[in-house]
Amino acid sequence: MVSKRLVALSPSETLAMSQKSSELKTRGIDVINLSVGEPDFSTPNFIKKAAQKAIDENYSFYSPVPGYLSLRNAIIGKLKRENNLDYKPEQIVCSNGAKQSVCNVLLSIINSGDEVIVPAPYWVSYVEMVKLAEGVNIIVPANIEQDFKITPAQLEANISRRTKAIILCSPSNPTGSVYSQEELKGLSEVLTKYPNIIIISDEIYEHISYVGKHESIAQFENVRDRVVIVNGVSKAYAMTGWRLGWIAAPSWIASACNKLQGQYTSGASSIAQKAAEAAYNGSLDCVKTMCKVFERRLNLMMELCLNIPRFKVNRPQGAFYLFPDCSEYIGKSFRGRKIENSADLAMYFLEEGHVASVAGATFGAPNCIRFSYATSDDRLIEAMQRVKNTLQ
Repeated sequence: MVSKRLVALSPSETLAMSQKSSELKTRGIDVINLSVGEPDFSTPNFIKKAAQKAIDENYSFYSPVPGYLSLRNAIIGKLKRENNLDYKPEQIVCSNGAKQSVCNVLLSIINSGDEVIVPAPYWVSYVEMVKLAEGVNIIVPANIEQDFKITPAQLEANISRRTKAIILCSPSNPTGSVYSQEELKGLSEVLTKYPNIIIISDEIYEHISYVGKHESIAQFENVRDRVVIVNGVSKAYAMTGWRLGWIAAPSWIASACNKLQGQYTSGASSIAQKAAEAAYNGSLDCVKTMCKVFERRLNLMMELCLNIPRFKVNRPQGAFYLFPDCSEYIGKSFRGRKIENSADLAMYFLEEGHVASVAGATFGAPNCIRFSYATSDDRLIEAMQRVKNTLQ
């Protein structure tokens, strides 16, 4: 019999939908997959060449648990250059993707019964990681009318003596919403009153932003010593399969994550580290080029979704997802099928329209559907026409 902690976890709905799509494809069905959260670009050539060079130079041995010093220094340079933030090498821990980075932090700071504030909509794995750490999720919902962003008043109303952490994600998966400097300042002013709360700031979509300069809550001196920045190369540099994420954290948290990681994975892939080092020491031109393509696709998706009756859509400011509110279709029947919830709607789109999406309930937003627009224009146009047809 499996452990209680495993029983408590929910399977990843994003991966499950992707698997279901693959099964239909093996039967010869043309499925357009808008469920996957990864860029459809190839890793830039200069990064691939750095990895090839690392192989030739025999970077094939165990690396230090927190990552090569040269990579951590490259990350420090990025943080200073792009974010005007100062860190030391001992405050950086590199991991097997930003997902492990978030999990490391939670497992290092959360005790049984500690509360973690998770604004909803949230990335699916946050709440499962809190469960794994035996913490308690305090879900704070933000609807489409408030652009899926919580307010300082909402934050303060959900803080208790048991609150240990809050997880922020900007730009957001699944909504694409971005907290402005002023909005982050408001949250930081609330958190100033509660010096024991750790702020986990997931900034993995930092460079896929359509509003200019990225804003991090770590910029505010009143909370900086409690902020853990989570980032990595997956989204910005189209390196999802390389599995390289990192944290920039207070020294005591970085030390704890280093200790934890040393016992269950050790250092991340040596080759991926050298590739990431090249990415951070190189030009951002390739990142900006990809971002422009994503923004063009966003404009296209906005136009397509606004043509679907009763879809309520806000304009994302980052990432590569659209998150329409589909509540007017919940409870209705189409082609003899009753749509009881967003999971039913997502499955209906897949089985009847052959378009894979992800149910909003997975992200703590039961009336919404997440569409990724990380694919070609032609496929997006065809996909949204199919969705529209299924709802007629």
